[in-house]
Amino acid sequence: MDKILQQFREQILTASAEQQVLRIEGGGTKQWYGNPMVATSAVLNTQSYQGVISYEPTELVISARCGTSLKEIETLLDQHGQMLAFEPPHFGAVATVGGMLATGLSGPRRASVGAARDFVLGVTVMNGAGEILRFGGQVMKNVAGYDVSRLMAGSLGSLGLILDVSLKVLPKPVAETSLMFAMSEVDALTQLNRWAGQALPISASSYYAGRLMLRLSGSEAALRVAKQKLGGQKIDSATAYWTSLREQSHHFFTPEEDYALWRVSLPSTAPALKLRSKTLIEWGGAQRWLWTNEDEATLRSSVQAMGGHVTRFRYGSASTPGLTELSAPLLKIHRQLKAAFDPAMIFNRGRLFD
Repeated sequence: MDKILQQFREQILTASAEQQVLRIEGGGTKQWYGNPMVATSAVLNTQSYQGVISYEPTELVISARCGTSLKEIETLLDQHGQMLAFEPPHFGAVATVGGMLATGLSGPRRASVGAARDFVLGVTVMNGAGEILRFGGQVMKNVAGYDVSRLMAGSLGSLGLILDVSLKVLPKPVAETSLMFAMSEVDALTQLNRWAGQALPISASSYYAGRLMLRLSGSEAALRVAKQKLGGQKIDSATAYWTSLREQSHHFFTPEEDYALWRVSLPSTAPALKLRSKTLIEWGGAQRWLWTNEDEATLRSSVQAMGGHVTRFRYGSASTPGLTELSAPLLKIHRQLKAAFDPAMIFNRGRLFD
């Protein structure tokens, strides 16, 4: 592994000296996510740097190198009745843990357990000077007050090469079942917010085309009581459904010609969007997926007026930015961090911000 790290270092130093942009890539399953990058970038592939470094089931912690496949990690955890609770999407069979952290994406269970960044305990990164830095846990105090370990979640490789990551894992639920309800979007949002204030074992929710789906996770007794209280139609074999939402293989996510897939983040209490769109709602109303031909400026202003923000998640024009522009104070912080970790701006230039 030292030889691989030396190769990474040499490639980074050469790129820095020659002002060459590096596109960090693991399995390449999420390269479409983020803003357009510099077209002439060279690839720094991480798949050779793989393997689980340590895993102690009783401590609920796993550490792995960036090129380790998510499938390998989840298979190992499953053997011990444990899981990555935030249900990271793969979007392909060769997805890696480094790409998982860099994109910071979470699946259906995110609303009940937390986001990917909430499970990051520590990271090791290689910066633009080829230096190896360790953050989090008991290894190094974070600089300037930043929680650097969690800062890497969603950084899209713009701050450095993630070498390894330590993650908190959780036991798998003893039992799970799903319930289905027929209702309107307005009624579904009302019910989801009402249930959110009650002690119910809801671990995922979705609404699409007149159907509200809930997943309940916990003990058999807790699920039985919740079912009696909630009603609805019980669906025991719904694992494939929740997986299809996580991996966006559900038919809702089938590409629409000349349309982009937009991800809208809103307060869960926000009402139904008054837009011409096909909509799927997750996370108790906090995440809404849209296929729409609404003008981008209209879409963004409508969502901002409701206290949220919108991202062109996938498809549509590949030449224009899809991520929400940062406010001036936040952009200043991002630029300072970029300058500290990658002063030559060689890592994934343009992917996170201009």
